[in-house]
Amino acid sequence: MIADSRLAQLTRRREPALERCELCGAPIGADHRHLLEPEQRELLCACRACALLFDRGGRYRLVPTRRERLEGVGLTDEMWEELRLPVEIAFFVRSAEDRVQAYYPSPMGATESQLTFDLEVLHTLEPDVEALLVDRHKGAREHWIVPIDDCFRLVGLIRTHWQGLTGGRDVWAEIGRFFDGLERR
Repeated sequence: MIADSRLAQLTRRREPALERCELCGAPIGADHRHLLEPEQRELLCACRACALLFDRGGRYRLVPTRRERLEGVGLTDEMWEELRLPVEIAFFVRSAEDRVQAYYPSPMGATESQLTFDLEVLHTLEPDVEALLVDRHKGAREHWIVPIDDCFRLVGLIRTHWQGLTGGRDVWAEIGRFFDGLERR
């Protein structure tokens, strides 16, 4: 009996830690959906049932899955310079109040930039839960419509891998993999 209980303990330790729905506690897979609580700008992991339930509105907003690479957005180099963002990657979110917020990822997290900015494509975004992601690092001129959780994932990746003043080689390799992954999704 002692051997059996010890074996059971060892087996339980090897089971992968399951993620859980932050609303009902049900186990969820790695490819689960997210809900946004707009007032706190907080993402919650959701099981399929909770995602479907909250897709109808209310306190939480279901984060969509649309990922679309855009051509001809109209964001010129001059317009980018006028934004005076200190980095070459940023994402723009339109709020339910139709205000555009710009964020750029940094080693300290997502930093909001106060600006007045408008592009036609911003009016096609679902408020609060979709973003225009702009990648201009290393000469890129890429524009994507992505779910807001992708932007938070990019911020987390930068926070996790950043080293020194310029980020280091690892963080830029991870950023490259992130954008390559958008292409595959």
